[in-house]
Amino acid sequence: MGENGTVGKQHYYQGAAAMEVASAEQGHTAASKCFDDDGRLKRTGTMWTASAHIITAVIGSGVLSLAWAIAQLGWVAGPAVMLLFSLVTYYTSALLSDCYRSGDETTGKRNYTYMDAVNANLSGIKVQICGFLQYANIVGVAIGYTIAASISMLAIKRANCFHVEGHVNPCHISSTPYMIIFGVAQIFFSQIPDFDQISWLSILAAIMSFTYSTIGLGLGIVQVVANRGVKGSLTGISIGVVTPMDKVWRSLQAFGDIAFAYSYSLILIEIQDTIRAPPPSESKVMRRATVVSVATTTLFYMLCGCMGYAAFGDNAPGNLLTGFGFYEPFWLLDIANAAIVVHLVGAYQVYCQPLFAFVEKWAQQRWPESRFITGEIQLPVVSCGFKLNLFRLTWRSVFVVATTVVSMLLPFFNDVVGFLGAIGFWPLTVYFPVEMYIVQKKIPKWSSQWVCLQLLSLGCLIITIASAAGSIAGIMSDLKVYKPFSTTD
Repeated sequence: MGENGTVGKQHYYQGAAAMEVASAEQGHTAASKCFDDDGRLKRTGTMWTASAHIITAVIGSGVLSLAWAIAQLGWVAGPAVMLLFSLVTYYTSALLSDCYRSGDETTGKRNYTYMDAVNANLSGIKVQICGFLQYANIVGVAIGYTIAASISMLAIKRANCFHVEGHVNPCHISSTPYMIIFGVAQIFFSQIPDFDQISWLSILAAIMSFTYSTIGLGLGIVQVVANRGVKGSLTGISIGVVTPMDKVWRSLQAFGDIAFAYSYSLILIEIQDTIRAPPPSESKVMRRATVVSVATTTLFYMLCGCMGYAAFGDNAPGNLLTGFGFYEPFWLLDIANAAIVVHLVGAYQVYCQPLFAFVEKWAQQRWPESRFITGEIQLPVVSCGFKLNLFRLTWRSVFVVATTVVSMLLPFFNDVVGFLGAIGFWPLTVYFPVEMYIVQKKIPKWSSQWVCLQLLSLGCLIITIASAAGSIAGIMSDLKVYKPFSTTD
Protein backbone atom coordinates (compact mmCIF):
# COMPACT_ATOMS: atom_id res chain seq x y z
CA MET A 1 0.00 0.00 0.00
CA GLY A 2 1.73 3.19 -0.44
CA GLU A 3 3.29 2.35 2.92
CA ASN A 4 5.53 5.39 3.17
CA GLY A 5 2.52 7.57 2.66
CA THR A 6 4.04 9.33 -0.36
CA VAL A 7 2.82 12.91 -0.34
CA GLY A 8 -0.12 13.48 -2.71
CA LYS A 9 1.47 15.78 -5.24
CA GLN A 10 -1.80 16.67 -6.86
CA HIS A 11 -2.73 18.76 -3.79
CA TYR A 12 0.24 21.03 -4.37
CA TYR A 13 -0.71 21.56 -7.99
CA GLN A 14 -4.33 22.29 -7.11
CA GLY A 15 -3.21 24.89 -4.60
CA ALA A 16 -1.46 26.88 -7.34
CA ALA A 17 -3.76 26.01 -10.23
CA ALA A 18 -5.34 29.45 -10.58
CA MET A 19 -1.98 31.19 -10.73
CA GLU A 20 -0.64 28.68 -13.25
CA VAL A 21 -3.60 28.96 -15.61
CA ALA A 22 -3.50 32.76 -15.46
CA SER A 23 0.20 32.73 -16.26
CA ALA A 24 -0.31 30.26 -19.08
CA GLU A 25 -2.89 32.54 -20.71
CA GLN A 26 -0.33 35.34 -21.05
CA GLY A 27 1.24 33.76 -24.11
CA HIS A 28 1.80 30.44 -25.84
CA THR A 29 5.59 30.78 -26.01
CA ALA A 30 6.00 31.61 -22.34
CA ALA A 31 3.56 28.87 -21.37
CA SER A 32 5.42 26.22 -23.34
CA LYS A 33 8.62 27.01 -21.46
CA CYS A 34 7.15 27.02 -17.97
CA PHE A 35 3.89 25.09 -18.20
CA ASP A 36 2.58 21.82 -19.58
CA ASP A 37 -0.43 21.33 -21.86
CA ASP A 38 -2.84 21.39 -18.90
CA GLY A 39 -1.66 24.79 -17.60
CA ARG A 40 0.25 23.32 -14.68
CA LEU A 41 3.91 23.83 -13.88
CA LYS A 42 6.14 21.93 -16.28
CA ARG A 43 6.85 18.45 -14.98
CA THR A 44 10.49 17.40 -14.86
CA GLY A 45 10.34 13.77 -13.68
CA THR A 46 12.22 10.98 -15.42
CA MET A 47 12.25 7.21 -15.38
CA TRP A 48 14.78 7.30 -12.54
CA THR A 49 12.86 9.76 -10.35
CA ALA A 50 9.65 7.80 -10.89
CA SER A 51 11.46 4.58 -9.95
CA ALA A 52 12.76 6.25 -6.79
CA HIS A 53 9.26 7.43 -5.86
CA ILE A 54 7.83 3.92 -6.29
CA ILE A 55 10.61 2.25 -4.29
CA THR A 56 10.19 4.85 -1.55
CA ALA A 57 6.45 4.27 -1.47
CA VAL A 58 6.57 0.47 -1.52
CA ILE A 59 9.33 -0.44 0.92
CA GLY A 60 7.87 0.01 4.38
CA SER A 61 6.41 -1.87 7.33
CA GLY A 62 5.18 -4.70 5.09
CA VAL A 63 8.76 -5.96 4.79
CA LEU A 64 8.78 -6.93 8.48
CA SER A 65 6.33 -9.84 8.04
CA LEU A 66 7.97 -11.42 4.98
CA ALA A 67 10.24 -13.81 6.93
CA TRP A 68 7.15 -15.20 8.70
CA ALA A 69 5.33 -15.49 5.35
CA ILE A 70 8.16 -17.46 3.77
CA ALA A 71 8.35 -19.65 6.90
CA GLN A 72 4.76 -20.75 6.28
CA LEU A 73 5.38 -21.55 2.61
CA GLY A 74 8.95 -22.87 2.60
CA TRP A 75 11.98 -22.40 0.40
CA VAL A 76 10.14 -23.43 -2.78
CA ALA A 77 6.70 -21.83 -2.55
CA GLY A 78 7.77 -18.74 -0.55
CA PRO A 79 10.07 -17.11 -3.12
CA ALA A 80 7.83 -18.41 -5.95
CA VAL A 81 4.76 -16.67 -4.50
CA MET A 82 6.74 -13.48 -3.96
CA LEU A 83 7.90 -13.60 -7.58
CA LEU A 84 4.31 -14.25 -8.73
CA PHE A 85 3.02 -11.19 -6.87
CA SER A 86 5.82 -9.06 -8.30
CA LEU A 87 4.93 -10.13 -11.88
CA VAL A 88 1.21 -9.48 -11.37
CA THR A 89 1.99 -6.11 -9.77
CA TYR A 90 4.23 -5.13 -12.67
CA TYR A 91 1.70 -6.20 -15.31
CA THR A 92 -1.31 -4.47 -13.74
CA SER A 93 0.79 -1.37 -13.05
CA ALA A 94 1.64 -1.27 -16.75
CA LEU A 95 -2.08 -1.48 -17.58
CA LEU A 96 -2.80 1.31 -15.11
CA SER A 97 -0.07 3.54 -16.54
CA ASP A 98 -1.87 3.46 -19.91
CA CYS A 99 -4.88 5.06 -18.17
CA TYR A 100 -3.00 8.22 -17.12
CA ARG A 101 -4.26 9.96 -20.25
CA SER A 102 -7.75 9.43 -21.61
CA GLY A 103 -7.66 8.75 -25.34
CA ASP A 104 -4.34 9.44 -27.04
CA GLU A 105 -1.31 8.49 -24.94
CA THR A 106 0.54 11.72 -25.71
CA THR A 107 -2.18 14.37 -26.13
CA GLY A 108 -5.18 12.97 -24.22
CA LYS A 109 -6.66 14.54 -21.09
CA ARG A 110 -4.57 13.83 -17.99
CA ASN A 111 -5.92 12.00 -14.95
CA TYR A 112 -4.13 13.20 -11.83
CA THR A 113 -5.15 10.48 -9.36
CA TYR A 114 -6.29 6.86 -9.32
CA MET A 115 -9.86 8.02 -8.71
CA ASP A 116 -9.68 10.46 -11.64
CA ALA A 117 -8.72 7.55 -13.91
CA VAL A 118 -11.61 5.47 -12.60
CA ASN A 119 -14.05 8.34 -13.18
CA ALA A 120 -12.72 8.89 -16.70
CA ASN A 121 -12.98 5.25 -17.78
CA LEU A 122 -15.74 3.66 -15.71
CA SER A 123 -19.16 4.79 -14.53
CA GLY A 124 -22.06 4.13 -12.19
CA ILE A 125 -21.74 1.63 -9.39
CA LYS A 126 -18.10 0.77 -10.22
CA VAL A 127 -16.99 4.31 -9.39
CA GLN A 128 -18.91 4.26 -6.11
CA ILE A 129 -17.47 0.86 -5.16
CA CYS A 130 -13.94 2.04 -5.94
CA GLY A 131 -14.42 5.13 -3.78
CA PHE A 132 -15.76 3.05 -0.91
CA LEU A 133 -12.89 0.56 -1.15
CA GLN A 134 -10.32 3.36 -1.18
CA TYR A 135 -11.69 4.93 1.98
CA ALA A 136 -12.22 1.55 3.67
CA ASN A 137 -8.61 0.73 2.87
CA ILE A 138 -7.53 3.99 4.53
CA VAL A 139 -9.40 3.05 7.72
CA GLY A 140 -7.78 -0.39 7.71
CA VAL A 141 -4.30 1.00 7.15
CA ALA A 142 -4.79 3.50 9.99
CA ILE A 143 -5.56 0.56 12.29
CA GLY A 144 -2.58 -1.38 10.96
CA TYR A 145 -0.23 1.57 11.44
CA THR A 146 -1.43 2.05 15.02
CA ILE A 147 -0.74 -1.60 15.81
CA ALA A 148 2.68 -1.58 14.12
CA ALA A 149 3.81 1.66 15.81
CA SER A 150 2.65 0.55 19.28
CA ILE A 151 4.38 -2.82 19.14
CA SER A 152 7.58 -1.10 18.00
CA MET A 153 7.40 1.25 21.00
CA LEU A 154 6.70 -1.80 23.15
CA ALA A 155 9.69 -3.60 21.60
CA ILE A 156 12.03 -0.74 22.60
CA LYS A 157 10.88 -1.09 26.21
CA ARG A 158 11.23 -4.89 26.15
CA ALA A 159 14.65 -4.81 24.46
CA ASN A 160 15.95 -2.60 27.24
CA CYS A 161 14.29 -4.88 29.81
CA PHE A 162 15.92 -8.00 28.32
CA HIS A 163 19.29 -6.25 28.28
CA VAL A 164 19.05 -5.37 31.98
CA GLU A 165 17.11 -8.35 33.39
CA GLY A 166 18.36 -11.09 31.07
CA HIS A 167 16.55 -13.16 28.46
CA VAL A 168 14.99 -15.47 31.07
CA ASN A 169 12.77 -12.64 32.32
CA PRO A 170 9.62 -12.59 30.09
CA CYS A 171 9.36 -8.79 30.42
CA HIS A 172 5.58 -8.84 29.95
CA ILE A 173 4.35 -5.35 29.02
CA SER A 174 0.99 -4.27 27.64
CA SER A 175 0.80 -2.58 24.24
CA THR A 176 -2.35 -0.63 25.24
CA PRO A 177 -0.56 2.42 26.78
CA TYR A 178 1.59 2.75 23.66
CA MET A 179 -1.48 2.70 21.41
CA ILE A 180 -2.95 5.50 23.53
CA ILE A 181 0.30 7.50 23.21
CA PHE A 182 0.27 7.01 19.43
CA GLY A 183 -3.42 7.98 19.28
CA VAL A 184 -2.88 11.19 21.28
CA ALA A 185 -0.03 12.15 18.96
CA GLN A 186 -2.24 11.55 15.91
CA ILE A 187 -5.04 13.73 17.32
CA PHE A 188 -2.52 16.56 17.60
CA PHE A 189 -0.95 16.05 14.16
CA SER A 190 -4.35 15.66 12.49
CA GLN A 191 -5.13 19.32 13.26
CA ILE A 192 -2.08 20.65 11.39
CA PRO A 193 -3.26 22.11 8.06
CA ASP A 194 -1.79 20.49 4.92
CA PHE A 195 0.31 18.08 6.96
CA ASP A 196 0.63 15.81 3.92
CA GLN A 197 2.27 18.63 1.91
CA ILE A 198 5.25 19.20 4.22
CA SER A 199 8.14 19.00 1.77
CA TRP A 200 10.60 17.04 3.91
CA LEU A 201 8.06 14.46 5.08
CA SER A 202 8.51 12.05 2.17
CA ILE A 203 12.31 12.25 2.46
CA LEU A 204 12.15 11.50 6.19
CA ALA A 205 9.81 8.55 5.57
CA ALA A 206 12.19 7.13 2.96
CA ILE A 207 15.19 7.42 5.31
CA MET A 208 13.30 5.77 8.16
CA SER A 209 11.94 2.87 6.08
CA PHE A 210 15.34 2.07 4.58
CA THR A 211 16.91 2.34 8.04
CA TYR A 212 14.76 -0.30 9.71
CA SER A 213 14.57 -2.52 6.62
CA THR A 214 18.37 -2.54 6.27
CA ILE A 215 18.86 -3.22 9.98
CA GLY A 216 16.45 -6.16 9.75
CA LEU A 217 18.33 -7.53 6.74
CA GLY A 218 21.72 -7.03 8.40
CA LEU A 219 20.66 -8.76 11.62
CA GLY A 220 19.30 -11.68 9.60
CA ILE A 221 22.62 -12.09 7.79
CA VAL A 222 24.55 -11.93 11.07
CA GLN A 223 22.25 -14.57 12.61
CA VAL A 224 22.77 -16.93 9.66
CA VAL A 225 26.54 -16.56 10.06
CA ALA A 226 26.23 -17.19 13.82
CA ASN A 227 24.12 -20.32 13.17
CA ARG A 228 26.78 -21.56 10.73
CA GLY A 229 24.06 -22.69 8.40
CA VAL A 230 20.70 -22.02 6.86
CA LYS A 231 17.52 -23.03 8.66
CA GLY A 232 14.15 -23.83 7.14
CA SER A 233 12.72 -26.53 4.88
CA LEU A 234 11.39 -26.88 1.35
CA THR A 235 7.76 -26.97 2.49
CA GLY A 236 7.79 -24.49 5.37
CA ILE A 237 6.60 -24.93 8.93
CA SER A 238 6.07 -28.60 9.72
CA ILE A 239 2.77 -30.29 10.48
CA GLY A 240 3.21 -31.29 14.09
CA VAL A 241 4.52 -27.87 15.01
CA VAL A 242 1.08 -26.70 13.80
CA THR A 243 -2.05 -28.69 12.96
CA PRO A 244 -2.84 -29.49 9.30
CA MET A 245 -5.69 -26.96 9.29
CA ASP A 246 -3.49 -24.27 10.85
CA LYS A 247 -0.88 -24.98 8.19
CA VAL A 248 -3.49 -24.25 5.50
CA TRP A 249 -4.76 -21.07 7.16
CA ARG A 250 -1.27 -19.73 7.87
CA SER A 251 -0.15 -20.42 4.30
CA LEU A 252 -3.14 -18.49 2.96
CA GLN A 253 -2.46 -15.64 5.36
CA ALA A 254 1.12 -15.54 4.07
CA PHE A 255 -0.28 -14.66 0.63
CA GLY A 256 -1.98 -11.63 2.18
CA ASP A 257 1.22 -10.54 3.95
CA ILE A 258 3.13 -10.65 0.66
CA ALA A 259 0.32 -8.82 -1.17
CA PHE A 260 0.42 -6.03 1.46
CA ALA A 261 4.12 -5.53 0.83
CA TYR A 262 3.43 -4.83 -2.88
CA SER A 263 0.44 -2.50 -2.53
CA TYR A 264 1.12 0.82 -4.23
CA SER A 265 -1.41 1.03 -7.08
CA LEU A 266 -3.33 3.88 -5.43
CA ILE A 267 -0.41 6.28 -5.82
CA LEU A 268 0.96 5.10 -9.18
CA ILE A 269 -1.01 7.67 -11.20
CA GLU A 270 0.17 10.47 -8.89
CA ILE A 271 3.78 9.39 -9.39
CA GLN A 272 3.23 9.24 -13.16
CA ASP A 273 1.91 12.81 -13.00
CA THR A 274 5.44 13.98 -12.11
CA ILE A 275 6.95 12.69 -15.39
CA ARG A 276 7.84 15.29 -18.02
CA ALA A 277 5.65 15.69 -21.10
CA PRO A 278 6.12 13.54 -24.24
CA PRO A 279 8.03 12.41 -26.14
CA PRO A 280 8.32 9.65 -25.06
CA SER A 281 4.83 9.27 -23.60
CA GLU A 282 4.42 9.16 -19.83
CA SER A 283 3.06 5.60 -20.04
CA LYS A 284 6.21 4.32 -21.78
CA VAL A 285 8.45 6.01 -19.22
CA MET A 286 6.29 4.66 -16.38
CA ARG A 287 6.50 1.10 -17.71
CA ARG A 288 10.30 1.28 -17.62
CA ALA A 289 10.20 2.84 -14.16
CA THR A 290 7.91 0.04 -12.97
CA VAL A 291 10.32 -2.62 -14.25
CA VAL A 292 13.23 -1.04 -12.39
CA SER A 293 11.32 -0.40 -9.16
CA VAL A 294 9.51 -3.75 -8.95
CA ALA A 295 12.75 -5.63 -9.72
CA THR A 296 14.64 -3.66 -7.07
CA THR A 297 11.88 -4.05 -4.50
CA THR A 298 11.53 -7.77 -5.16
CA LEU A 299 15.26 -8.30 -4.77
CA PHE A 300 15.23 -6.41 -1.46
CA TYR A 301 12.15 -8.34 -0.28
CA MET A 302 13.71 -11.65 -1.23
CA LEU A 303 16.82 -10.79 0.75
CA CYS A 304 14.88 -9.63 3.84
CA GLY A 305 12.36 -12.47 3.80
CA CYS A 306 14.77 -15.25 2.93
CA MET A 307 17.47 -14.09 5.36
CA GLY A 308 14.90 -13.89 8.14
CA TYR A 309 13.72 -17.42 7.37
CA ALA A 310 17.28 -18.70 6.98
CA ALA A 311 18.11 -17.24 10.39
CA PHE A 312 15.11 -18.57 12.35
CA GLY A 313 13.47 -21.31 10.29
CA ASP A 314 10.04 -22.35 11.57
CA ASN A 315 10.46 -19.91 14.49
CA ALA A 316 10.63 -16.83 12.26
CA PRO A 317 8.73 -14.08 14.15
CA GLY A 318 5.65 -12.39 12.73
CA ASN A 319 7.47 -9.05 12.92
CA LEU A 320 11.19 -9.40 12.33
CA LEU A 321 12.15 -6.50 14.60
CA THR A 322 9.63 -6.92 17.43
CA GLY A 323 9.30 -10.72 17.71
CA PHE A 324 12.64 -11.01 19.52
CA GLY A 325 14.38 -13.48 17.36
CA PHE A 326 17.15 -10.94 18.00
CA TYR A 327 18.08 -9.67 21.47
CA GLU A 328 21.38 -7.95 20.82
CA PRO A 329 22.67 -5.45 20.06
CA PHE A 330 19.71 -3.98 21.89
CA TRP A 331 20.59 -0.41 20.92
CA LEU A 332 20.42 -1.32 17.22
CA LEU A 333 16.96 -2.84 17.74
CA ASP A 334 15.98 0.37 19.52
CA ILE A 335 17.12 2.45 16.55
CA ALA A 336 15.22 0.26 14.09
CA ASN A 337 12.00 0.33 16.08
CA ALA A 338 12.29 4.08 16.70
CA ALA A 339 12.63 4.51 12.92
CA ILE A 340 9.42 2.50 12.45
CA VAL A 341 7.56 4.73 14.90
CA VAL A 342 8.78 7.97 13.28
CA HIS A 343 7.90 6.64 9.84
CA LEU A 344 4.40 5.56 10.83
CA VAL A 345 3.54 8.75 12.74
CA GLY A 346 3.88 10.70 9.48
CA ALA A 347 2.56 7.95 7.20
CA TYR A 348 -0.66 7.70 9.23
CA GLN A 349 -1.48 11.36 8.64
CA VAL A 350 -0.49 11.45 4.98
CA TYR A 351 -2.48 8.31 4.25
CA CYS A 352 -5.60 9.57 6.08
CA GLN A 353 -5.68 13.07 4.54
CA PRO A 354 -7.88 12.09 1.53
CA LEU A 355 -10.51 10.61 3.88
CA PHE A 356 -10.38 13.64 6.18
CA ALA A 357 -10.79 15.99 3.20
CA PHE A 358 -13.62 13.93 1.69
CA VAL A 359 -15.74 13.95 4.85
CA GLU A 360 -15.09 17.64 5.53
CA LYS A 361 -15.95 18.65 1.97
CA TRP A 362 -19.15 16.58 2.09
CA ALA A 363 -20.17 18.16 5.41
CA GLN A 364 -19.56 21.69 4.08
CA GLN A 365 -21.73 20.97 1.04
CA ARG A 366 -24.43 19.35 3.17
CA TRP A 367 -24.58 22.09 5.85
CA PRO A 368 -23.02 25.22 4.32
CA GLU A 369 -24.64 27.56 6.86
CA SER A 370 -23.45 25.71 9.97
CA ARG A 371 -20.87 27.68 11.92
CA PHE A 372 -19.79 24.45 13.64
CA ILE A 373 -18.78 23.00 10.27
CA THR A 374 -17.58 26.04 8.32
CA GLY A 375 -16.56 28.51 11.04
CA GLU A 376 -12.95 28.97 12.13
CA ILE A 377 -11.56 30.21 15.43
CA GLN A 378 -8.36 32.25 15.39
CA LEU A 379 -5.82 31.08 17.97
CA PRO A 380 -3.56 34.03 18.85
CA VAL A 381 -1.33 31.78 20.92
CA VAL A 382 0.16 30.29 17.76
CA SER A 383 2.55 32.68 16.02
CA CYS A 384 1.52 31.62 12.51
CA GLY A 385 -2.11 32.53 13.17
CA PHE A 386 -3.46 28.96 13.20
CA LYS A 387 -7.23 28.73 12.72
CA LEU A 388 -9.15 25.98 14.49
CA ASN A 389 -12.24 24.44 12.90
CA LEU A 390 -14.52 22.75 15.46
CA PHE A 391 -15.86 20.16 13.03
CA ARG A 392 -12.34 19.23 11.91
CA LEU A 393 -11.25 18.94 15.55
CA THR A 394 -14.24 16.75 16.44
CA TRP A 395 -14.35 14.50 13.36
CA ARG A 396 -10.62 13.84 13.11
CA SER A 397 -10.36 13.20 16.85
CA VAL A 398 -13.28 10.75 16.73
CA PHE A 399 -11.65 8.96 13.78
CA VAL A 400 -8.32 8.61 15.60
CA VAL A 401 -10.03 7.42 18.80
CA ALA A 402 -12.09 4.86 16.87
CA THR A 403 -9.08 3.41 15.03
CA THR A 404 -7.10 3.32 18.28
CA VAL A 405 -9.86 1.43 20.11
CA VAL A 406 -10.16 -1.12 17.28
CA SER A 407 -6.36 -1.53 17.40
CA MET A 408 -6.59 -2.28 21.12
CA LEU A 409 -9.25 -4.92 20.43
CA LEU A 410 -7.28 -6.52 17.56
CA PRO A 411 -3.56 -5.93 18.22
CA PHE A 412 -2.45 -8.73 15.86
CA PHE A 413 0.13 -7.33 13.43
CA ASN A 414 0.45 -10.33 11.14
CA ASP A 415 -3.25 -11.12 10.89
CA VAL A 416 -4.25 -7.50 10.26
CA VAL A 417 -1.49 -6.98 7.67
CA GLY A 418 -2.54 -10.18 5.89
CA PHE A 419 -6.19 -9.11 5.86
CA LEU A 420 -5.38 -5.62 4.57
CA GLY A 421 -3.15 -7.05 1.85
CA ALA A 422 -5.84 -9.52 0.83
CA ILE A 423 -8.78 -7.14 0.58
CA GLY A 424 -6.76 -4.45 -1.19
CA PHE A 425 -4.98 -6.66 -3.70
CA TRP A 426 -7.69 -7.83 -6.09
CA PRO A 427 -9.96 -4.78 -6.37
CA LEU A 428 -7.39 -1.97 -6.35
CA THR A 429 -4.31 -3.66 -7.83
CA VAL A 430 -5.98 -5.96 -10.37
CA TYR A 431 -9.71 -5.50 -11.04
CA PHE A 432 -9.98 -1.74 -11.62
CA PRO A 433 -6.74 -1.44 -13.65
CA VAL A 434 -7.92 -4.33 -15.86
CA GLU A 435 -11.41 -2.84 -16.34
CA MET A 436 -10.02 0.62 -17.07
CA TYR A 437 -7.52 -0.77 -19.58
CA ILE A 438 -10.27 -2.68 -21.40
CA VAL A 439 -12.30 0.53 -21.76
CA GLN A 440 -9.25 2.68 -22.61
CA LYS A 441 -8.05 0.36 -25.38
CA LYS A 442 -11.58 -0.58 -26.51
CA ILE A 443 -10.84 -4.30 -26.26
CA PRO A 444 -13.77 -6.30 -27.74
CA LYS A 445 -15.72 -8.50 -25.36
CA TRP A 446 -14.86 -12.22 -25.64
CA SER A 447 -11.72 -11.51 -27.68
CA SER A 448 -8.67 -13.56 -26.67
CA GLN A 449 -7.09 -10.55 -24.89
CA TRP A 450 -10.35 -9.80 -23.04
CA VAL A 451 -10.66 -13.42 -21.90
CA CYS A 452 -7.03 -13.53 -20.70
CA LEU A 453 -7.46 -10.32 -18.71
CA GLN A 454 -10.66 -11.61 -17.12
CA LEU A 455 -8.97 -14.91 -16.21
CA LEU A 456 -6.15 -12.96 -14.56
CA SER A 457 -8.71 -10.96 -12.59
CA LEU A 458 -10.62 -14.12 -11.60
CA GLY A 459 -7.45 -15.89 -10.45
CA CYS A 460 -6.45 -12.93 -8.29
CA LEU A 461 -9.98 -12.75 -6.84
CA ILE A 462 -9.66 -16.36 -5.70
CA ILE A 463 -6.28 -15.57 -4.09
CA THR A 464 -7.81 -12.53 -2.33
CA ILE A 465 -10.74 -14.53 -0.93
CA ALA A 466 -8.46 -17.36 0.25
CA SER A 467 -5.95 -14.93 1.83
CA ALA A 468 -8.69 -13.00 3.60
CA ALA A 469 -10.13 -16.26 4.95
CA GLY A 470 -6.69 -17.27 6.28
CA SER A 471 -6.23 -13.91 8.01
CA ILE A 472 -9.71 -14.01 9.55
CA ALA A 473 -8.99 -17.53 10.83
CA GLY A 474 -5.79 -16.19 12.38
CA ILE A 475 -7.63 -13.32 14.07
CA MET A 476 -10.29 -15.70 15.43
CA SER A 477 -7.59 -18.01 16.78
CA ASP A 478 -5.77 -15.13 18.49
CA LEU A 479 -8.99 -13.79 20.01
CA LYS A 480 -9.47 -17.09 21.88
CA VAL A 481 -6.50 -16.32 24.12
CA TYR A 482 -6.29 -12.52 23.96
CA LYS A 483 -7.70 -10.36 26.76
CA PRO A 484 -8.49 -6.83 25.49
CA PHE A 485 -7.12 -3.90 27.52
CA SER A 486 -5.12 -6.24 29.75
CA THR A 487 -2.20 -4.78 31.66
CA THR A 488 0.26 -7.46 30.51
CA ASP A 489 1.34 -8.44 27.03
